[in-house]
Amino acid sequence: MIAIDDAKVQRVIADFPILARPTSRGKRLVYLDSAATSQKPNVVIDAIDRYYREYNANIHRGVYEIAARATDEFEAARAKVARFINAATQEVIWTRNATEAINLVAYSWGLQNLGPDDVILTSELEHHSNLVPWQLVAQKTGASLRFIPADDRGELVLDRLDTLLEGVKLLAITHVSNTLGTIVPLERIIPKARAAGATILVDGAQAIPHLAVDMRALDVDFYAFSGHKMLGPTGIGVLYGKRAILEAMPPFLAGGDMIRHVAYDRSSFNDLPWKFEAGTSNIADAIGLGAAVEYLESLGMDWVRSHEQELLAYAFERLAPLAPRGLAIYGPHDPERASGVISFNFADIHAHDMASILDTEGVCIRAGHHCTMPLMEKMGWSATARASLYVYNTRADVDALIEGLEKAARVFKL
Repeated sequence: MIAIDDAKVQRVIADFPILARPTSRGKRLVYLDSAATSQKPNVVIDAIDRYYREYNANIHRGVYEIAARATDEFEAARAKVARFINAATQEVIWTRNATEAINLVAYSWGLQNLGPDDVILTSELEHHSNLVPWQLVAQKTGASLRFIPADDRGELVLDRLDTLLEGVKLLAITHVSNTLGTIVPLERIIPKARAAGATILVDGAQAIPHLAVDMRALDVDFYAFSGHKMLGPTGIGVLYGKRAILEAMPPFLAGGDMIRHVAYDRSSFNDLPWKFEAGTSNIADAIGLGAAVEYLESLGMDWVRSHEQELLAYAFERLAPLAPRGLAIYGPHDPERASGVISFNFADIHAHDMASILDTEGVCIRAGHHCTMPLMEKMGWSATARASLYVYNTRADVDALIEGLEKAARVFKL
């Protein structure tokens, strides 16, 4: 693995302007909340700024110079994303985020294909965005929900997977847990789901920023992710779908740009991917996401993964001495089986109090149920504190987290 405090990491840090700004208390900003949203490098900020300054125009309609450039840059960004995930451009649908991508599938595919005799199989690790849409679809269609259980370490129990897959029409499952960092072994699950005849949707919001993901190798029908967790802007996301399935699905939203011809009594619809992109798209942020993809490619996803594994191993090592004083770390402790997420509680300190104390030291973490309330209730946690790592983090950031925990211990006299 690659050393984490090397010159490359320092060059990466220099690419993120927010990291050069101290907090209002004069502290160095230690950003450990990338699972919620990532920071943005200069190339992404500049790409968005350049669109608005140089060629702001609507796409697919205008024949004048800047409109043509806007269209070219917008579609070039789609091609960059397609290359990044090894998909065809027609299979890359722009959405606002992973949540909208999953809802698109739920309402366009789910309502058309699920019925009272069908089962939707998901897991106990799911974010609300990959649970609530299926609850609503189940209520509308009469389909039933079934769950792959998680053990007390936050890893899926697959001993009864063959039985759980009986009668399943749709498998909707996360790739990486946002709460625990668990990397779900899709390589074991997908072949069995295929053999059972299930359609497969994966929530990849927490995987795409951290792992090299190849749609052809993974062999899923749908894959959803958000731009803002992978160094891109907010308000832009992606639904990957196999072309044949997308072709058979009705539009999710209706209006401009998704049509081929409109009469007063009927309409015909556009080709893929535009059939699912009604109205004016988020042009600037799609272009920004394209820039983010190129930036990640310049780093190399193997390097991204190796860097996080090294940093995670260092964090577990530094946190271990606090265990006798009441520090509990949840989820897999093996960097090979986890993404860069550390979910924890420290003795009787509430997670929100912990986040507030760390904030006084410039350390940014998340506290709460992380949009996984059923998982939290199953595990018996009212909330957890969550530190999440990414490409711009270093050992010094982990050390700052430890110093903040020590301060909390002093405040609460642990």
